[in-house]
This record gives sequence, structure tokens and C-alpha cells, in this order.
Amino acid sequence: MAKRKHEYTDDKIKTLSSLEHIRLRAGMYIGRTGSGAHYDDGIYILLKEVIDNAIDEFIMGHGKKVDITIAENKVSVRDYGRGIPLGKVVECVSKINTGAKYNDDVFQFSVGLNGVGTKAVNALSSDFEVRSCREGKYSEARFEFGKLLKQKKGKTNEPNGTFVSFTPDPGMFPNYAFSEEHVERRLRFYAYLNAGLRVNYNDRRFLSNGGILDLIEDETSFEKVYPPLHYRDATLEFAFTHTNRFNENYYSFVNGQHTSDGGTHLSGFREGVLRGVNDFAKKKFSGDDVREGLLGAIAIRLKDPIFESQTKNKLGNTEIRSEIVSRVQEAVLKLLHSNKSQADKLINKIIETQKFRKELNAVKKLARDRSKAISIRVPQLRDCKKHYNHAKGLHKNTMVFITEGQSAAGSIVSCRDVNTQAIYTLKGKPLNVCELKKDALYKNEEIFNLMKSLDIEENVDNLRYNHVILATDADVDGLHIRNLMITFFLRFFQSVVERGHLKILETPLFRVRNKKETLYCYSEEERDAAMKKLGRANEVTRFKGLGEISPSEFKAFVGAEMRLSPVTTSGDHAIDEMLAFYMGKNTQERRNYIMDKLVINEEILV
Repeated sequence: MAKRKHEYTDDKIKTLSSLEHIRLRAGMYIGRTGSGAHYDDGIYILLKEVIDNAIDEFIMGHGKKVDITIAENKVSVRDYGRGIPLGKVVECVSKINTGAKYNDDVFQFSVGLNGVGTKAVNALSSDFEVRSCREGKYSEARFEFGKLLKQKKGKTNEPNGTFVSFTPDPGMFPNYAFSEEHVERRLRFYAYLNAGLRVNYNDRRFLSNGGILDLIEDETSFEKVYPPLHYRDATLEFAFTHTNRFNENYYSFVNGQHTSDGGTHLSGFREGVLRGVNDFAKKKFSGDDVREGLLGAIAIRLKDPIFESQTKNKLGNTEIRSEIVSRVQEAVLKLLHSNKSQADKLINKIIETQKFRKELNAVKKLARDRSKAISIRVPQLRDCKKHYNHAKGLHKNTMVFITEGQSAAGSIVSCRDVNTQAIYTLKGKPLNVCELKKDALYKNEEIFNLMKSLDIEENVDNLRYNHVILATDADVDGLHIRNLMITFFLRFFQSVVERGHLKILETPLFRVRNKKETLYCYSEEERDAAMKKLGRANEVTRFKGLGEISPSEFKAFVGAEMRLSPVTTSGDHAIDEMLAFYMGKNTQERRNYIMDKLVINEEILV
């Protein structure tokens, strides 16, 4: 009898070399591959792994600068540390679990403790070169796709240190490109976390003497309630202040590594700040009241960090939390006693937050009572049968269309899938919440009903639809409504945007048809191409609004071929400044900006 295709037998067992395993399971080592558009895409992890080695040298007191160049996707990094021991150059960049970072005598506070980092860079690069210089001698090796091509040794006049260059494999990273913004942000973090280190990148230099205090000052554009409080010793550094934002925001680092998902050191810092403030004030403020608007940064140095993934985004050492809480608590208490002006402003901010929260709870109760009195159901919502479950990942195809007016909603209602597609109809232009507080969510009926329909009042994890789609006309009013809705989410429910739930429905501007074929066009360029394709005997229709599109036509635009553009953010800590400029009350400043940037087409004037 022939073996069945999926039978579990001896010949199904495979043993991969370390090189094969890295290339086959790249995500285990560098996270997402990606094109370089996202800050955490793999090409930046490759860069980080090489720079980490240079930073480890600096931490141990060897070399005060790092030279980095990126040109045509080729990356070069030169440090001025001790250099890899010349007899182990090839092994250190090609054999997993090989390195000196297992030895506390050589590296006490290193990020790269698993002996994988540079090997992964080598394996995932189309070409990789390493050269180590030590005491007038050098050893270099060149690889392609992780395989050694040649090795060379000799004498040199170069200073001690290690040079690494690599080109990410385009087969592993299709159509990739390094973003200057993402690279520079990473390098700024290295400078903030290693005061006195000079990072030279192409024609720019990054240097910080103030440490993470500089980070808090430089990386945040929104107004601070008081000058940041700063503490630093050999293994712990933190800084914090309050802003008038509703959310708390943090930067956290371990041994110079940006732990974007936090971890035990960050939770310990948050708890330590709360206890330190309460000790100083001799009060029992709640965590919500103390941490609302808190902007903080913490950096620790740890001998044996345990990260929850190879890309080291989250620290998992549970045994350090209580010590960090205690150290932060004590340091915060001393800082507040030593800086009376800042301490007074901090306590006043917390008292104001506490007072506003009590007032907000009263407004919430009134809004809920009013909602129950009017109707059990939200009158503007035509719901669907299935709903998204974030925790279980169920019904990921559920969506809600936020439309302007009944005519647009009518077109979608008649052709929607009632199982997965809901519709929320706006009554004209929604409230501009750019400079309003949270009580606006409860005082404005339409905003309140939208919040309740999405079920995000308490927690964004409760979101009832995976896709929140803005379906507005492509005219001036429609674009204004779209901006008002984006402002609403960024102001109060930023996580909806950050998690990729908020999207814009792209609908056609033109229909071009003849007796045989109909083409829908989303731009003037597509229209011109369609007219050329169909020849002279064609008819062009310009859609002024969604309500003009017949239900039979609209079905294609909200079906399998639906075009959705996600709303994304970059430079998260500049969001408040952006909203204030474009959606705030600075009308004259905005008008002057528009007039200065206005481009007049002279052909139209003729």
C-alpha cells in the first residue's frame, strides 16, 4: 500500500543547519520582514543587531564613536572598540551561540546575549563583510547569503575596532528601502541612551550629554506642565513630566535596547512613580489620576535580560520588578522634595485631573440615563449580525461604514452583507473635538452614540467591528467630515488608528462606458486612460456623491474588490501638534500657511 501524503514517518524529520533555519524562519530572528515602511521592519533589526555590538563596546569603556553609512541599501558600521579577536572573526559572525557576551568579565551589560544577532544579519544578507583590527593586525572575511567566500589576514595602520558592511537580501526583503526618518530615530535613541557617544551617520552627527532628559525634551512636541524631573545612577535612569494629553506615554530601554512593548521594568516604573507621588503628597491618589498625561522614559542596565522575543521588544525578568518599584519610589520622593516648584505643579495637575474625573462621571451618568430614556438601540446604527472579538480573533471581516447623510447610507444598506457590514449615519458635520475634553463625548449626542455603537468607551479591546470605515463623498464637505472623524479618533481613541482599524473607503469619481464595457475610475488619470481604451464612443459620468451611485453599482465598491486606504500615523508624539495646527482655533495662522503654499495654475487664469 502506498504511503499517504501526510503520514508522519522517519523521512519527514528534517535537520536544518543554523544558516538554513535563519533563512527559513527569518521571523523568529528579526520579526516582520517588510519593505522598510514600518519602524520595526526587519531591515532595521539587521542594522540594530550590528550597532548593538558597537554600543556594547562603548558601554564597556572602549570607543567613543560609531561611524554609520547607508548608500544604495548597503549598510556599513565601524566602531572603535577592542575589535573581535582575530582568530574568531568568522565564527563570531557565522556560528550561532558563539561570542564573548556569555562572559561577564568581557561584557557586563549587553543586549546581545543569545549569540544570534550578527549571524542572522549575515544569513539574511546578499553580501556581508567583516573586518577586525587589533594592535596593528587585521582579519577580514566576506560572505554571500551567509556562506563564506574568502578570508584574509595581515598588518594594518587602522585603529582598533570592527567594521561590518552588509546588503539585505532582496529575496528576503522584496522592494525594500531604508527610511531616513526611521534610521535617524533609532540613532537618536542610541545617543540618548549613551550620553557622550558620537554617532556619525552619513553627513549627520547624533550626540547627547543629557541622556533621556534630552529624549523627553526633544522627542515630544506637546506642552509640558512642568520641566521634566530626571534621575540617573549606574544602572537606572528615568525622567518624567505631565502634559495635557489624556493618555500616558512612555519610552523604555534595557541596555540601550528600545523595548517598544515595555515589560517588567516599565510596569515597575509606573508603580514606583505612583507610590513616590503618594508618599510625597501623603495622599492616596489613584493610578489613573496620577498617570493621566504622564510622559516618561526609563532606561535600565541589566546583567541577564530575558526578552520575550528575539527582537527584544519586551522585557520578561519578573524578579526585578519589586526592586525597580522601590528604587523609583525612593528617587521620585527625593526629586519632589528637591524641586518644590515642579512638585507643586505636579500635585495641582493631579488634583485637577481628580476633580475633572468626578465631574466626568456625573456627566457620563446623565448621558447614559438620557440614552436609555430615548431608545434601547442607537437610532443611527444599522447593525450587522456578527461582531469582532479582539481577544479571540473572531469575525475579522466585520466592518462598520460611517456615512454622511441618508442618501449615501441608503446605497450601502440596499447592497450590504447583513452578516458582517454595519452602517452608522452621521447627521451632517460632526463636532470638532480637537480642543475639547472628554466630557464632550457625553454632552454631544451624535459623538456619544458613535462611541456606544463601537463599544470603545471603556476599552478599545471591546471594538465591535474590525474595520471602521469612513465612507464620505469626495468633495470639500466630505473631506471635511473625514478630517473631523479622524480628529475624533486621534484625540480620544488613538489605539483604533494605531492598531490599523480605521480606514477610508475609496469610491470612484468617474464612470466611463460604451455599449460593451463599463469602467470605474478613481482619479482623472484613470479616467483619461479609460477614455482612451474605450475609444471615441464613450460616455463619462462624474459622481458628485455616494448617493448618486446606484445600489447595483455600489455593491462592487463594498464587496470583495473594495478599495480601503488605512489611516496611519508616524511620529506618534507629534499628533497633538498636528491636530492643533490643522483642526484647532488658530484660523489666521492656518490661513496664512495656506496662502503661502498656494500654487496657482496660470493656464486657468488665461
